[in-house]
Amino acid sequence: MSRAWIVLVALALASPASALDGAGGAATRLPGESVAGQESLEGPVRPDAGPDAGPGAAAPPAEDSHTRGRDDGRRTLRRLVPNLGRSAIGVFNRDNLGPLAVGTMAAGFAFMYDDQVADYISDPDHGFGKSLEDGASPAILGAAVAGVFVAGRLSSGPRFRAMSYDLLDAFAINGVYTILLKTAVGRERPNGEDDKSFPSGHTSNAFALAAVAERHYGWKVGVPAYAVASAVAVSRLQRNKHYLSDVVAGAAVGYIVGRTVVRVNGAPLDGPRRVTLSVTPLLGRQTRGLMVAVAF
Repeated sequence: MSRAWIVLVALALASPASALDGAGGAATRLPGESVAGQESLEGPVRPDAGPDAGPGAAAPPAEDSHTRGRDDGRRTLRRLVPNLGRSAIGVFNRDNLGPLAVGTMAAGFAFMYDDQVADYISDPDHGFGKSLEDGASPAILGAAVAGVFVAGRLSSGPRFRAMSYDLLDAFAINGVYTILLKTAVGRERPNGEDDKSFPSGHTSNAFALAAVAERHYGWKVGVPAYAVASAVAVSRLQRNKHYLSDVVAGAAVGYIVGRTVVRVNGAPLDGPRRVTLSVTPLLGRQTRGLMVAVAF
């Protein structure tokens, strides 16, 4: 067990979040990334204030509750599918170049020690690895995320509603990217079970959810969330289901997806769009007709 804890601490210290946001401090917020409840020394930042509003700025008058209800207008059921698409595309954004570079270098470094770490920590029959393998399985996590999402829809707390919405988005998008990478790479597991070793799906799911929780609630929730995610990563090594580079890459993928979902879903809404219809006559020596254009 002591070996598992040694690797657990190492993973927690080497996680993309620690490398980029600084240990023990508040996570760096990117422009347009909305985090409900974020506060500064001068006072709370209103989530509905304009992009140039400073700390303590008053929120604009509340909109009609029949129009927006308890949602922020961005994380609604009607926009769920479009938001999934926007976040999936939003992964390929220059804001993620830093985490991608850190994750790639960390996975490359870990690759050199894959066999040594596997020999050191592998203990497939240990209860620690078995319990986390079952508890953090995609089916269990998916059910938990769905339950939190439903609870969020019933809650009146804006921060919890936003987080529960982003958890669902992150879990779905991370699952797709993880499966695509597993299929494309086709790396055999250390136990020879199949060729779906890289990256670790358990780890990427755990870090995606941890990143969402940290982005909404800060490090008071982020530290324990990343600690649990790191424990899941260690359990995959102990079960001999993954190499060290697999779990490091999974942590990077999950972190990138989680932070992307919060950034994209928290971006300001576009102004209302109007549908316009224009009809233009076409007159020429041999041409008679109308050109109809619809803009929306």
